Amino acid sequence: MKEKVISLLGIIALVSFCSVFSCNTKELSSPENPNQKKLLDGNRRFVEGKMSHPDQAAIRRTELAKSQNPFAVIVSCSDSRVPPEVLFDQGLGDLFVIRLAGNILNDAAIGSIEYAVDHLGAKYVMVLGHERCGAVEATVKGGEPHGHIGSLVKAIQPAVDKAKTQEGDLVDNAVNANVSMVVQQLKTSAPILEESVKKGSLVIVGARYDLDDGSVSILP
Repeated sequence: MKEKVISLLGIIALVSFCSVFSCNTKELSSPENPNQKKLLDGNRRFVEGKMSHPDQAAIRRTELAKSQNPFAVIVSCSDSRVPPEVLFDQGLGDLFVIRLAGNILNDAAIGSIEYAVDHLGAKYVMVLGHERCGAVEATVKGGEPHGHIGSLVKAIQPAVDKAKTQEGDLVDNAVNANVSMVVQQLKTSAPILEESVKKGSLVIVGARYDLDDGSVSILP
């Protein structure tokens, strides 16, 4: 009888452990991910004009002088109308931001994200496109870009090609397609990011910023 009780307790403990692990995994990958919620709550304050401007006091600057622990990585466009710390109402040390026109990636950008994940402990990455993106519009218009702008067009062209097969506004569809492609590129970037995603320790999502009303929407 005693052995049966011990065995039963062992089964209950195992089930409890699995339940907790499942809940943690679900929390990490669900829309209610705490890091995502923190970003969207901040964006809601921005949209409503009720920004709290957190983590911007002198004491915060002093705290961060020797180390940093950003809770999220934002891969954003360089567009001056899309500053992540402002539209998410965050402060010093909260976000690790990579900004290139068209929110595209190169080796240096991916290496920066790997650093944030592998060395700074970031567990959430958001690729943020935005309405009426100039880099995407330039790619849609075509023509011969001058100087190094051609490298931007080349990176975005596959998204434009994909958007041409979809109904609706070509630029809007291309913006979304470009975000989705960058998300996929990061999820399959070996070894650091791909392994982190597979282990469930890293979430990578795509989102879109609306220039007109200031809101950020998570893309499917």
